[in-house]
Amino acid sequence: MARAAPRLVLGLLVLSLCCDACKKVTFHVPSVLEADTLVGRVNINECLQSAEHISSSDGSFKVLEDGSVYTTSAVSLSDEKRTFTILLKDLQEHVEKKILIDLETDEKKKTRHARDTVLKRTKRRWGPIPSVMIENSLGPFPLQIQQVQSDTAQNYTIYYSASGPGIDQDPKGLFYIERETGNIFATRAVDREQYPSFQIICFASTPDGYSPEVPLVHTIRIEDDNDNAPYFTQDVFQFCVPENSKPGVVVGTVTAEDRDEPYTLHTTLKYRIVSQTPSVTPAFSLHGDTGVISVLSPQLDRELVSTYTLLIEVRDMAGQPFGLCTTGTAVIKIEDTNDNAPTFKQMQYETQVEENRVNVDILRISVVDADEFGAPGSTAVYEIIRGNDDHTFEITTDRNTNEGILCVVKGLDYENAKQRILVIAVNNEAPYMLAPHSQQVVQSTCTVTVNVLDIDEGPVFKPCFFRMYASECDDIGTNIGKYLAEDPETGNSEGICYKIPPGQCNWVNIDEKSGEVRTVRVLDRDLGEVKRGQCNITVLAIDRNGKTGTGTLQVVIQRCDRNYLRIPTTQYTMCRDRKPICLSVGDGDDTSYSMPLVYRVTDRSLGSMWKITQHNEKSVYLSPVGDIPFGTYTIPISVSDSSGRRGISEISVNYCDCVTPSDCGSPRSAGSVTLGVWAILAMILGSLLLLLILITICGCCGAGVMHRQVTDDCANHNLIISNTEAPGEEVMDHNIIPLQTTDQVGSGIKTGDQQTFEMVKGRGHTLESVRGGGHQTLGSVKEGGGQAMVDTCRYSYSEWHNFTHPRLGEKVHLCRQDEEQKHSEDYLLSYNYEGKGSLAGSVGCCSDQHEEEALDFLDQLEPKFRTLAETCIKR
Repeated sequence: MARAAPRLVLGLLVLSLCCDACKKVTFHVPSVLEADTLVGRVNINECLQSAEHISSSDGSFKVLEDGSVYTTSAVSLSDEKRTFTILLKDLQEHVEKKILIDLETDEKKKTRHARDTVLKRTKRRWGPIPSVMIENSLGPFPLQIQQVQSDTAQNYTIYYSASGPGIDQDPKGLFYIERETGNIFATRAVDREQYPSFQIICFASTPDGYSPEVPLVHTIRIEDDNDNAPYFTQDVFQFCVPENSKPGVVVGTVTAEDRDEPYTLHTTLKYRIVSQTPSVTPAFSLHGDTGVISVLSPQLDRELVSTYTLLIEVRDMAGQPFGLCTTGTAVIKIEDTNDNAPTFKQMQYETQVEENRVNVDILRISVVDADEFGAPGSTAVYEIIRGNDDHTFEITTDRNTNEGILCVVKGLDYENAKQRILVIAVNNEAPYMLAPHSQQVVQSTCTVTVNVLDIDEGPVFKPCFFRMYASECDDIGTNIGKYLAEDPETGNSEGICYKIPPGQCNWVNIDEKSGEVRTVRVLDRDLGEVKRGQCNITVLAIDRNGKTGTGTLQVVIQRCDRNYLRIPTTQYTMCRDRKPICLSVGDGDDTSYSMPLVYRVTDRSLGSMWKITQHNEKSVYLSPVGDIPFGTYTIPISVSDSSGRRGISEISVNYCDCVTPSDCGSPRSAGSVTLGVWAILAMILGSLLLLLILITICGCCGAGVMHRQVTDDCANHNLIISNTEAPGEEVMDHNIIPLQTTDQVGSGIKTGDQQTFEMVKGRGHTLESVRGGGHQTLGSVKEGGGQAMVDTCRYSYSEWHNFTHPRLGEKVHLCRQDEEQKHSEDYLLSYNYEGKGSLAGSVGCCSDQHEEEALDFLDQLEPKFRTLAETCIKR
């Protein structure tokens, strides 16, 4: 009705043509009516008070319960008159009434009484300003709030009525209008928050139903009273902020609302923090107008305070003391950041695991982290940074305990390594964030020692998968290779038995002791049981303790042409000059080959000792690689051409220590000349021991035939070293060691049939031994053919032994005690061979002569030796 009011048709005239108001009603309307336009109003109650059903016979019009007639769509009155019927029904009493409605377009003036005059335009009072009523007014009631009057009341008797919310609609009875005066009254107080305004329709009509005024839409506004305190939109506000956040970082916003009229002081709110828990230094600030909470303290440490609780007040009237207020709660949780690095509880761990165990947990490692448990800043990430190059170990994190679980993912071998040392580092899932006013930390590490426990293992084939080739030309019992296993404990194949379990292809068998694989039938690739010309065979290896190991042997059958490629000459001899051997092929039937020919050493062990060098398209050179021992080598060499023809020939090479091949005798096996490290060391030690025994025996035998008695006085006859020009002082020295001689050149001085040796202590005294005529003497050699002059001072073997034995022990002791650990050659020196013997003999003879006239031979010496000889003469 409020929308239809502006479009009300002016000059509406309702005429009742008879005393029965339900019979006919005429409305004068414009020729064009828009939709939802008020046509007029009929008095339904006068016709049928208990009307339950109201309808119109013309669908272009609708009738409301109060009798108002509206257009439902735009209506154009082409004729001067349009008629329709309003049907009223009482369903309970079964009563029907009809009201005839006539719409006329011509506007006729009607003369009523003598006082009817032409109306003049005056100030109208039918449209007053909206009324205002104070919310929660205290009365007294009824309370007049407005008066409406029609200007036509000067000419007519006007009755006023109203309808709408607060009158005949909810809340009913709140307002009423006096019929005669048009005064509008309120019967009780109104809550603005529930009913902020009312729009009522006021009518002015004459007693006969004529409406000289258009229905008036009047607004009653309820003026707000500050009767509502503000309230927070949440009971508790929950916020989070990372620790160590900088001041000014926004934490969140608290919001409050007020039900009073917006944009007034009643709804102008102010916020403030009443208290903070815990009551430490204020950590947050609150914007009074917006309710934004920001960080105030630069030191938010979750490890010290994890949660703050703020009591916040909101007050209306712009925060004035007389305003209404409410308090709320804001809980601020300090989120963890990774500002604490994890550290190991222990720096050293030790554990053990059996060898060959896989996917087994061997150790749990714990860390300490002050950050929030379970958060990325405390979740440990472990890493093995050293000692796991072969990726044998793996470490994971237990999410429930944050411990590191060390696991073995590859089997360990006790024989290879009895102990493994790992270095493990720890980090967090989240990157480390340096807290304000703190120093950078060092990554924590720990050392784990893993001891490998030895267990009795079964034999191991190396490799575990081995491929052998057999030919269709091979005879039954042909050796096609060896497949050996090793005992991991000893590293060799001793005591291991081999067996092929039944139920596999029966092409080959294996020797129980040697591991040689031989054919047991004639092989044919065209047989139905041979698939793709190959067969995988599982081989068992059993050691002395019954432990078993398995390996896979793949036997591949190669097609064979009976005219296969072969090397006719298979026996060769190679001397020390290592001249390469020229190998070339020959065919039993023809010499047509598809060039080029490919030569290859099929044995891998021999392939590292012998090499093949291309000579031309048909021939190659065979030569050794590096230094190999002498002996006979059987080298299997395969020859194939581009068409696929292939043959294997075994070349026997006798590598001999000779100049020409004819110098070689019977060949030696290559296996017999290969010596291990221990064998070579045993030979060296045995040779040294034998040499020591020979030296001892020779020394004893040489000393036993001496007859000259040696006393301390005999030392006076030895050569004395002096650093002065004159003869030096005689020195007594009991540390004279006899030296056994040998027959090699350079170990003494030969003079005719004599041989002289000297033992020197430091560079002083000498002991000369002269062998001649089947006996040994201590003395000098006179000139004249090297004949020995026998001294009178002879001693028995026991006396010579008593003289030399203690001095020999002392010499050995002095050698052992030397700080520089010098060899005995530093104390025992021998003169090398200087040429043929001199007529003067040894210079040691000078010290054995007691008389001056016995030294005439010195005159025949070279000038170099005269000064030396003079020092030996007693004057």
